[in-house]
Amino acid sequence: MAGFGDPHLQTVDAAGLKLGIVGSRWHADLVDHMVERAEAAAKSCGVDDVIVARVAGSVELPIVAQALAKKCDAVVALGVVIRGETAHFDYVCDAVTAGLTRVALDERTPVAHGVLTVESLGQAKDRAGLEDSIEDKGWQSTVAVLDAALTIRAVEKG
Repeated sequence: MAGFGDPHLQTVDAAGLKLGIVGSRWHADLVDHMVERAEAAAKSCGVDDVIVARVAGSVELPIVAQALAKKCDAVVALGVVIRGETAHFDYVCDAVTAGLTRVALDERTPVAHGVLTVESLGQAKDRAGLEDSIEDKGWQSTVAVLDAALTIRAVEKG
């Protein structure tokens, strides 16, 4: 976490939008909470139509995000990847980031990268929106992606 530059996004009026949320089952205690926070953010933004899907791990997030992007106005991908002792962390993080970016561009649907890529479980807990967390990536990612969907609609209208 950089500790600076946070845009402090407020809720947006996203009534009428359809949101897809996909979360991994690795670190389920954290991701379950992030999914709950994403659903709460959607509700606070006026979104009633939410599809939630779960996948085994973070590498599977992009393909399900793509399926959701075909049906939804915006998608949030949530997961936790914690660095271990091998290069696997780097491969997973690269694949997830490239995959989610490709889905957003190919489908012309905003996809939020709410996957925590951290050095430790403590860092993940600090970002998962728990009661004592300093960040809430489930909430923040959802508001950001809904904001992007609304911006795309405005640009396409104008």
